[in-house]
Amino acid sequence: MLKSHRRRDSHMDPSEAIGKPSAKPRRRSRLSRRAVRSVLPWIVIIAIFVLWEIAVRAFEIEQFVLPAPTAIFAAGWEWRAEMLDNAWQTLMTTVVGFSFAVIFGLIGGVLFGSSTLIYDGFYPALVGFNSIPKVAVIPILVIWFGIGTVPAIVTAFLISFFPILVNVAAGIATVEPELKDVLRALGAKRWQIVQKVGLPRSMPYFFASLKVAITFAFVGSIVAETVAANKGIGNLMLVASSRFEVPLAFAGLLVTSIMGIGMYLVAEFMERRTTGWATRGVDAMGALRG
Repeated sequence: MLKSHRRRDSHMDPSEAIGKPSAKPRRRSRLSRRAVRSVLPWIVIIAIFVLWEIAVRAFEIEQFVLPAPTAIFAAGWEWRAEMLDNAWQTLMTTVVGFSFAVIFGLIGGVLFGSSTLIYDGFYPALVGFNSIPKVAVIPILVIWFGIGTVPAIVTAFLISFFPILVNVAAGIATVEPELKDVLRALGAKRWQIVQKVGLPRSMPYFFASLKVAITFAFVGSIVAETVAANKGIGNLMLVASSRFEVPLAFAGLLVTSIMGIGMYLVAEFMERRTTGWATRGVDAMGALRG
């Protein structure tokens, strides 16, 4: 009898021996939670469109006021060739302007965050320029560059540059003075401190600003295309509105939102691959709670 009890205890799960639940159910619950989190956005989007369709049909809202999602999808499919052509133009101008904003915003953020002299000298001017509505700048861009792609690129750059610069500068400037003193005592130079500590410290801020700036870049491109372009989603929506083809205008909005979500997911993927260490503690705490 004693030997049988010993054999039974030897095959016992350690978690059961100390009165804790087994790791397998915990792992299954974690996987199920991840599956729910991946499916939940699609459920929310489908629910929004379903409620939208029901509300339009229930209240008999006219199509030129608020079209139903089915009418929007039908208009997008009918004009799919023109929609794809104009969407590619908007995506191209937005990506080019946003890329310039990332480059100059990152360089400017490093300079502003590492030098108080540059920060105190140039930051008030940048704040004043950023407070100017970019719609008011578009006519000046038309005078300089003419109607076409360039004003949309410049507008996308101007509207998305400032958030990137501010966040990168904040990440570098918030490095603890004690840490800087220790690194200087060890012989590190100013640029080495910025390179080894400041830049890694600012990366979570940088990618957070990318998620915000990419939506601003699309806003800038669309606004510029409605004012100073003969091609693009903004121009397509303007022409559709002038013809009272409201479903086509809403289809342009839908395509723009899809492109924005796609760019947002690209920035989020890059953030996870680059700065996974910044959220590792949060993920561990969530796993322990689960």
